[in-house]
Amino acid sequence: MTRKTSEMPKLKTKSGAKKRFKVTGTGKVLSAQAGKRHGMIKRHAKFIRNARGTTTLSDQDAIIIKKNFLPYA
Repeated sequence: MTRKTSEMPKLKTKSGAKKRFKVTGTGKVLSAQAGKRHGMIKRHAKFIRNARGTTTLSDQDAIIIKKNFLPYA
């Protein structure tokens, strides 16, 4: 079966992005807090506590992620 010449192929989602980001129902992009891979011994308990869980990306960053890395989000 051949594809019509007027149809464009589907865009691929970047596999690294689908592991790192989640798009909510309202269109916001969630990601894990940065800076927690190593070096926690010199961090204050408040920093470690606040860096738990996920954070919401800014609007401009969310636009870039959805447009370039998650085309069907």
